[in-house]
Amino acid sequence: MRVAVLFGGASEERDVSIASASQIIPALRRRGHDVVAVDTASGAISPHDESARLTMSVGTTPPTGSDLSLARRSDNALRLPSEVADADVAFIALHGGSGEDGRLQALLELAGIRYTGSGPLGSGLALDKDVSKSLLRSASIRTPDWLMAPATAEEVASVLGYPVIVKPAVQGSTVGLRIVRQPDDLADAVLEASAFGSVMIEAFIRGRELTAGVLNDEPLAVGEIIIDPDEAFTYEDKYQLGAVRETFPADLPPAVTESVREITLATHRALRLESYSRTDFRLDENGVAWVIEANSLPGMTATSLLPQSAAAVGIDYDELCDRICSHAASSFRS
Repeated sequence: MRVAVLFGGASEERDVSIASASQIIPALRRRGHDVVAVDTASGAISPHDESARLTMSVGTTPPTGSDLSLARRSDNALRLPSEVADADVAFIALHGGSGEDGRLQALLELAGIRYTGSGPLGSGLALDKDVSKSLLRSASIRTPDWLMAPATAEEVASVLGYPVIVKPAVQGSTVGLRIVRQPDDLADAVLEASAFGSVMIEAFIRGRELTAGVLNDEPLAVGEIIIDPDEAFTYEDKYQLGAVRETFPADLPPAVTESVREITLATHRALRLESYSRTDFRLDENGVAWVIEANSLPGMTATSLLPQSAAAVGIDYDELCDRICSHAASSFRS
């Protein structure tokens, strides 16, 4: 199968996307596919240039506006180079921005090109945390209480209590996220997060950090990210080797594991997600699981959380990439 792997782009998750593509591409080639790499901000990359352009390293902080300025000038209008139009499947390895909010998916559909992951609707619903949490509540799925900025420190204290999580409402990889423990710190945290758009203020759930994937409408293994129960899983924690310990499967009572797997699949369906996704949880001190968010295009390095969730049920990385492609090839979405 001829596969165009779309990566890079111009969101704050550009580095994460490049890291995902750097492993997806060789994995698909090992499975016998004809693969072309396409940075949506600059176009197709020759095999000769791949080694220089595709790197697994991710910095301790997201790329800044100045770092992204050139990419954004190139990525100001979505377009499909011939390498994508000629492919049997477009493998979307983008994270955040137009690659994950449904715009690219809609363009691919209009062009009649099959692609991996969720459709325009599910992509947009999952990326917008305010909308997705409202849908989860409608489906009787537990998610922490929240307010949207602007909200006064007094309102936050009355409705949510402190500490709270302040984060961009339409962003991934915990970009712009802070824990606010005192009312006096709220305004600064909201201002920082507002650089990325609308801001959510969410009740902080003290407890264990869990995650689980879905592949082709089947829940995968539940994993745990071992962090301080009073802290959050940060951007640096996620992408720096050895920063935290991740355990798959998580050491949980069987009933809790099964409950989290059921909620993961229910979340996937409530948000109209397709093919694959990953849902993140906090497990409180009473053993109750709260959905924090769902990811329609989770990180896809071999050590990312979704591949670990798949590996724990016997699906290795190459097979996972191949299954995602095969599902797209058999899709009649286009």
